[in-house]
Amino acid sequence: MSQATLLEKLKFGGVVYLPNVDHVINLQKDREFYQSYQAANYIICDSQILMYAAKILGTPLVEKISGADLFPEYYQDHKDDPEVTIFLLGANDEICITAQNKINQKVGREMVVGYYCPDFGFEKSETESQKIIDLINQSGATVLAVGVSAPKREKWIFKYKNRFKNIKTFFAIGATINFESGHSKRAPKWMCNVGLEWLHRLLSEPKRLWRRYLVEDLPFFWLLLLQKLKLYKDPFVGDKTIQIVPSPSELYLVPGEKSKAKPVTLGGGK
Repeated sequence: MSQATLLEKLKFGGVVYLPNVDHVINLQKDREFYQSYQAANYIICDSQILMYAAKILGTPLVEKISGADLFPEYYQDHKDDPEVTIFLLGANDEICITAQNKINQKVGREMVVGYYCPDFGFEKSETESQKIIDLINQSGATVLAVGVSAPKREKWIFKYKNRFKNIKTFFAIGATINFESGHSKRAPKWMCNVGLEWLHRLLSEPKRLWRRYLVEDLPFFWLLLLQKLKLYKDPFVGDKTIQIVPSPSELYLVPGEKSKAKPVTLGGGK
């Protein structure tokens, strides 16, 4: 799916996840994360490495769409639609305030109507989660951009999305709020285009990311080989504990389009 097509479909709402290599690794072992992916409306490739992998597997994808590109295109696309208002969840107060002001200045109206910076471990607290839900409902926002780390953001959206009164569109966008504020810089375009965005992030935050990129994500290439040889086995196929919970945002999909709940494989995607 191209970004232009996705933006057109998102006029009807939906839950958007943007997988990368780290997601693929976590999907092999985290049942709750896996289940959250099955209930997403749009799974959009946010990794040039996954683009290469899909091509190797004979299932090329149309386009790499990063959250940092999709989100600004989305709010610019809806700048004249007063029905579209955004709530930012993640980062810290300074970053969120700056991002809120910059976005509102760009679109010429108060599109970002609220923000909240959750404490570490918020996703494990029912009380804190309900507090966040109440704040978002009170804001009247119709779009929720969740900028906390994976897999907590996807799992949190999956667990609580039915409690929101007005939210039609959910974005699991990671560091995009930081980029919007200007507090973090994206990798140069050439690095993104050739699949080296991970290296830029590693050099920017070596203490936090070295283990993820240099140890935890390496099995991805073994999984790719297994799938190429048709030996890959989806770890949760047939698991009766995994249930697909219909999303209220399905009501806003393009007529005739339904959320396709199917196992996420290395070359898969919606």
